[in-house]
Amino acid sequence: MGSMFNTLNIGYSGLNAAQIAIDTVGHNISNAETQGYSRQRVVTSAAVSANSNFGSVGNGVQTTEIARIFDQFVYDRYTTTAQNKENSDTLKKNLQELSTYFPDIQNVGIKNDLQSYFDSWQSFSNNPSNTALKVDLAQKTQTLSEHINQTRVQITNLQNSLDSQVGVNIDEVNRIGSQIATINKAINQAEAGGGNNANDLRDQRSQLELSMSKIIGSKVMMGQIQTSSAIDSNIAIPNGSYTIQVGGFNLVDGVSFHPIGMDNTKNPGGYNDLYFERQDGVKIPMSNNITGGKVGALLELRGSTIDSNGVFEDGFLQETLNTMDTFAKGLIESTNSIYAQSATDKMDSNPLSFSDTQPLLGSDENFKAGTFDVVTYDINGNETARRAITINESTVMDNADSTNLLPDGTPNSIVEQLKALKDDNKDNNSLNDIGAILNPKFTTPSNVLSIDLSASFASKGVLFSIEDNGTNFAGVTGINRFLDGENSENINLANTFKNDATQIRGSKSPANGDSQMALDMVELQFKSIDFKSGLTISSDTAYGYFDSLVTKVGTRTNAVMSNNDAITSQFNAIQQEQDSISKVSIDEEMANLIRYQTSYGAAAKVITTIDQMMTTLLGIKQ
Repeated sequence: MGSMFNTLNIGYSGLNAAQIAIDTVGHNISNAETQGYSRQRVVTSAAVSANSNFGSVGNGVQTTEIARIFDQFVYDRYTTTAQNKENSDTLKKNLQELSTYFPDIQNVGIKNDLQSYFDSWQSFSNNPSNTALKVDLAQKTQTLSEHINQTRVQITNLQNSLDSQVGVNIDEVNRIGSQIATINKAINQAEAGGGNNANDLRDQRSQLELSMSKIIGSKVMMGQIQTSSAIDSNIAIPNGSYTIQVGGFNLVDGVSFHPIGMDNTKNPGGYNDLYFERQDGVKIPMSNNITGGKVGALLELRGSTIDSNGVFEDGFLQETLNTMDTFAKGLIESTNSIYAQSATDKMDSNPLSFSDTQPLLGSDENFKAGTFDVVTYDINGNETARRAITINESTVMDNADSTNLLPDGTPNSIVEQLKALKDDNKDNNSLNDIGAILNPKFTTPSNVLSIDLSASFASKGVLFSIEDNGTNFAGVTGINRFLDGENSENINLANTFKNDATQIRGSKSPANGDSQMALDMVELQFKSIDFKSGLTISSDTAYGYFDSLVTKVGTRTNAVMSNNDAITSQFNAIQQEQDSISKVSIDEEMANLIRYQTSYGAAAKVITTIDQMMTTLLGIKQ
């Protein structure tokens, strides 16, 4: 049966409910600008009524929970779009930087240097004995090679920077994962009784989930989603099991955390290689499995698979470096193949990457089957002898065995073909043929092919040259080279000419006024060159191949920038939807504060009224 003391308790319950509601509103207002905070609402219900002769008598109000206004479905879309935006922003930023290394559309850069280089050959061909033109050609060649070297260094530095960023971000992912596992334990403890909601802890976890998703594209999988439309139609909160996966690997499993491993000591390049270590100690490479977030973009650009030489097998920057190397190598070989036509008294190749008994066509170099001619000239520039040297499937550099012979019985090696006694000039005199004039040798272990004049012919002013018929022999070996190096990292003017530009020759034969070799070099800019990358050979002009490289970088950058605009618009829309659900509205909270203040005052009036009633009763007794 109702009593005055029961009525007093009803008023107190109203005061208590209003006080909790005001505390919650104050908590919301205080965290209005806290990143990741979700607004909270006090949920109340009528207290269990008491039975009386007249029916059930109310016992006031009770606070059942403080609910977090949070929609997991919207939040999942928000985190997915956020990781896509972070991925796109990272690609955009780094590709824009890469594009600045190729300013060729503004008539500056490597293509402009290449044009100046060929223009210098044109001027030199008009007067091949002019010392000033030789110095100018040497300077233009060095400018071109230095810009190629510099561009490669810039790309390599960018690649190394991305690798460092991978390391920093993986450390951050591991830190966040450890924090989430700790928070999961705290949530379990706070909600163990079933009556409390660890709202602030869940907000902290959601914010960490968002951060991890942005960094590495993680995926959160939780138990059943529970909704409460009676409280708020926007509530959809998951409960139960909790797992965070990255590339199919579980980083967080409830209160357990499994870090991403990182090792940069097992490859020559010192790049960060990522792995997941199973409980049995087996380390599983996982770089290829990470495609989302910032790290996914970094790996897409840097590369994810490292070969035994410490070089990436993929990645856009590595692809660009490979293309730069292929361009430089093609330019070096085609230039040196032409310059080998210029008669000289001694030739030395570069150190070669294959042994004296390895078939040339079986090496990784860009040799081709066919022939090249060795030509000798007298002091007046007259051709005195010419011999065709054959390269086929079994041709080696030296030391051909008795089973490896050409149809005429000559051992099938470059050195033996040069040494063979043949009547090259058809005068029935073996003492003035190639075999007698030249002294070839292949030196190991340096693997250098040298060709000298025999002493008697050197004293007579005899010179010799190599004219290629499609084998690319002189280009690959650099036997009589104008350019040193083998790729974009080390392309340079040959040291001989860097030290003394006056030694540059523009002639084929030593005849006065001959500029045929220089003219052939001018024509090179319009001829198709074979650019070999691995097993792939592309035929294009030097300008055309470089243009394709610049166009690829520019096209990829423009595509990423366009895609970034679309992703940013989508992100802004979903972020707005997320904020409309969970973000604190100061106006709404102030309205609630007035409402709860009024409720508190009304409950206080009930208590004041009971106090007055009790005073009256006590007065009657007196």
